[in-house]
Amino acid sequence: MAVNNGAGAVLLAAAALGPGDIVVSRGQLVEIGGGFRIPDVVAQAGGRLVEVGTTNRTRLADYERAVTPSTAAILRAHTSNFRQLGFVESVAIEPLCGLGVPVIDDVGSGALGPLHDEPPVRRSVAAGAALVCFSGDKLLGGPQAGLLVGSADAVTRARRHPLARALRIGRLPLAALAATLRLHLDPERARREIPALAMLDDDPGERARILAEATGGEIVASAAKVGGGTLPLLELPGPAVALPERLAAPLRAGDPPVIGRIEGGRLLLDPRTLSDDEAVLAARAARTALGLAEAQAPARRGTDRPDS
Repeated sequence: MAVNNGAGAVLLAAAALGPGDIVVSRGQLVEIGGGFRIPDVVAQAGGRLVEVGTTNRTRLADYERAVTPSTAAILRAHTSNFRQLGFVESVAIEPLCGLGVPVIDDVGSGALGPLHDEPPVRRSVAAGAALVCFSGDKLLGGPQAGLLVGSADAVTRARRHPLARALRIGRLPLAALAATLRLHLDPERARREIPALAMLDDDPGERARILAEATGGEIVASAAKVGGGTLPLLELPGPAVALPERLAAPLRAGDPPVIGRIEGGRLLLDPRTLSDDEAVLAARAARTALGLAEAQAPARRGTDRPDS
């Protein structure tokens, strides 16, 4: 089932499998963008939050002790936009599904295949999770959407819940989602043609050369972060073009605007997310910004005089 976004999918799943107690590990009571908090979701869905474990360690026995006849579901929330490191412990999806209670598995972005350390959607379905929730845009690289997959009974309950109409996806995003899913039938084609996936494996070296030659900038080693609420620790090594920091403001004010980042007193332009055509446009904008900066420099020097 498709709804308008991943947060809506989690809300609908909790509401559809309730009312009753919803068991959540303390280490998974997360907040994502926009102040979306798991405890608030449970409350809005009409459930009663039952916290188990500790912030950094939750074991299967903690869940076992919390399950009672009033338990509606266990909610497992993937910490998509941060990581706990060190003395930590959590419970895999298979043991949770073996407790005999419906499991809602919020896998965040999820993964269709091996993708760094994101949880595979197929694993949660195979384990027997009642509902697996994830963001269609983050997983598939398509339009914003929230997807629910799982048992036929649980998905049917979600479809029939009154919230389903309020959270339903629009026709245009649904058509775009269907087109994106068709691309995924051929994984290699999907990695070539879906921009977000292509950027993960892309080599932006040629675009960096175009920017550097057009601006006189220096190609330096850098690292890009995926962001977007997923893969928080993943860094993608690649080249960037270093320019004087003073160009940041005129580049932002240009047409088209070019947004770089400041590191070590220099402005870095990272070409990873640029297409070949956009690299040419960015180079042109950078040349314009350089000309403005040079034209303004003499005027600034003329005013930099000591007071008489």
